Amino acid sequence: MDKKRALRILSDLIAIDSANDHESLVADYLTNLFKNYPVNIERVTYAPGRDNLVVIMGNHGPLLGFSGHEDVVSAGDLANWQFPPFEATIKDGKLYGRGASDMKSGLAAMVVAMLDLLDSGQELPGRIRLLASVGEETGEYGAAQLVKEGYAKDLAGLIVGEPSHFNIRVTHKGVIDYYVTSKGVCVHSSTPEKGQNAIMPLIAFAQKAQDLMASHTKKDPVLGSLTHVISQIQGGSQINSVPDHAWLSGNIRTTPVYPNEQIYQELEQIVAQLNEQGAQLKISYSFPEVPLPNQENTKLARLAKQVVNQEFNLPCEYTAGTGATDSSEYIQAGTFPIIILGPAAGTTDHQPNEYVAVDDYLLGCQLYQALAKRFWTEYQ
Repeated sequence: MDKKRALRILSDLIAIDSANDHESLVADYLTNLFKNYPVNIERVTYAPGRDNLVVIMGNHGPLLGFSGHEDVVSAGDLANWQFPPFEATIKDGKLYGRGASDMKSGLAAMVVAMLDLLDSGQELPGRIRLLASVGEETGEYGAAQLVKEGYAKDLAGLIVGEPSHFNIRVTHKGVIDYYVTSKGVCVHSSTPEKGQNAIMPLIAFAQKAQDLMASHTKKDPVLGSLTHVISQIQGGSQINSVPDHAWLSGNIRTTPVYPNEQIYQELEQIVAQLNEQGAQLKISYSFPEVPLPNQENTKLARLAKQVVNQEFNLPCEYTAGTGATDSSEYIQAGTFPIIILGPAAGTTDHQPNEYVAVDDYLLGCQLYQALAKRFWTEYQ
């Protein structure tokens, strides 16, 4: 492995500002890396400036999927950053930049592993399909598109490069982002009886939803408890008017004990009850995701643990995640196993001064290559 090339690829990816958008710039860069190799490259457009990228290497044998997302979250207040977020900086063995952990290090390490395999000059006994997706941070809709268009249906297994610090995440919670809008009648605040305050039904909804979700106390043996947060609320136009519009949003992290469909029904029942009392509420959802079923007993999970333990002499545990990933979309493509395995520790995701340890990143480049080789042998 050429360490300088590996670090340059990650640094170049971090320099691309793909915060919640502009993923085509990442796709352009990766396309250029692979253009002189015997691979098949496809751009799958989600929206202008937002291209998923699919790269397939190898001509026969077991097909392993590598999954990484091209987008990152916003850098936020730049004053909180010690180094420029879209300029990779290496200091004290750490590489800083937005996406260094979540998850351009995982994506870059997968790309480096593929390039090294191609550079080996050896005939490959299997295939790899890289699925680089858009919009993971805001709803996994790039992965949903790739699933819908059939890019995952023939995989024998899939590795998602989200940060796990070389542990193997075998399950994670689902997510429901919901929005409730409220309509009222605007009048002067000195005569509120002539209008209808749009905020008050939202307050009632928030309390009922919070109480109901808090009553769901049963725990999944691996994922633990369902969680619920009212995360945004806004309404009205000025202080001396009765508000005629308001909205709130909430975030729920679900487990198999309280599946998504049950939660939808419960929230919609609250809305219906309040509307029967005179409210004008509507509820909608933004790219909800189901939990990832436990993959601990799959052949891929066991194989990955063996590679990490035996070939790299690293401790490795099966873990569970609280945050959703593209896995929630890919499980709908078939019955193949999915694991989450990445080089970053994940301790600075979505934070200022996000980083990945340089040694961990470089190790990840080698790990993905070794795991692909073992996968091809075991799945023949």
